[in-house]
Amino acid sequence: MKRQTRAAEFHVRGQIVSAAQVLDDGVVSVRGERIHAVQSVTEWAAAHPDSAMPTFSGTMLPGLVDIHNHGGFGHRFDTVDDAEARAAAEFHHSRGSTTVLASVVTGAAADMVAQTTMLAGLAETGMIGGIHAEGPFLSSARCGAQDPRYLRDPDLELTDRLLTAAGGHLRVMTIAPELPGYRAVAERLSDNHVAVSLGHSDATFDEFRTSLRPKGFGSLVTHLANGMPPLHHRKPGPVAAALVAAATGDVVVELIGDGVHVDSGFAALAFATAPGQVALITDAMQAAGMPDGDYQLGPQAVRVTDGVARVASGSIAGGTAHLLQCLAWAVRDCGVPLRDAVIAATSIPARSAGLADLGDISTDQFADLLIVDDNLQLRRVLRHGQWLT
Repeated sequence: MKRQTRAAEFHVRGQIVSAAQVLDDGVVSVRGERIHAVQSVTEWAAAHPDSAMPTFSGTMLPGLVDIHNHGGFGHRFDTVDDAEARAAAEFHHSRGSTTVLASVVTGAAADMVAQTTMLAGLAETGMIGGIHAEGPFLSSARCGAQDPRYLRDPDLELTDRLLTAAGGHLRVMTIAPELPGYRAVAERLSDNHVAVSLGHSDATFDEFRTSLRPKGFGSLVTHLANGMPPLHHRKPGPVAAALVAAATGDVVVELIGDGVHVDSGFAALAFATAPGQVALITDAMQAAGMPDGDYQLGPQAVRVTDGVARVASGSIAGGTAHLLQCLAWAVRDCGVPLRDAVIAATSIPARSAGLADLGDISTDQFADLLIVDDNLQLRRVLRHGQWLT
């Protein structure tokens, strides 16, 4: 019988900022893919009297969790080429997003099913954390960069095809709640442990609010304020409904933190209104990390100018930032305290997408860590116990 060898252990020291705790000087002990212990330097020294103290490395954050991401570094998730999707995931891993949900956009049903099938294979290997389907059950009035040719009312037949193709890895699906057939599809998704995310919607305040928890199935709101009518004091619409639900702890609202999709003042409002219920996302697309030029999002051509991606209609077509940049923007431009911004990019999105054992720095979680400097510039990335950079 072959004897199993114990995984080697190593230790990382620095300031720790996470949902579980804040330590000015702490040590994270890693064994294999997991965090074995988190201790203050005093506790660590007492437990390791014969070991030299690790060198202070900077500020340690949990690996970031991006639950809305279409690609990056010239690569796309809306593809059937697993090498391309893998390259997109690896780019975001290297920038600190150690867990990424791969988002597919509205397209022909057969294409969406084929893309989901391929992505399920990457989810099985752990390359991605799961799949997010943004469409095709969206409002034509608020389709944004979604191709209007392929929008359709929610139907169980296509929902079941996507669920089967995903093999248990469909984590989130965006739906407009005012469309006929919404409730049946939302119930089917919920029964299959898929987070129902309301978005790309032209619903009234009442329609949107009653579709969110606790009365409805919606537990998440897709990129708050984008793909929905503007907040108005006589027509509060989905934005107000989402903030009310988030303020009472019923739902989590996504916020694209790139300084393009929403103003810093609006982001500050969201964080102040719904503390602990905001998930920072990138909505990144193929052009993230790339220069200006011509790219693709689903079936639509995209032009990036001055870092802003748009389709021919003029609608913004996803983001070009990575999640650490969004976190830094929330702190720097929106006045969000560092720990709140960190939680919004880690434990909150992980929880909202049903992702276990990640998004925090605590014992038995996956050893996913970032080391950043005082300006939140990336120094190193640890993913599942392996240094990427």
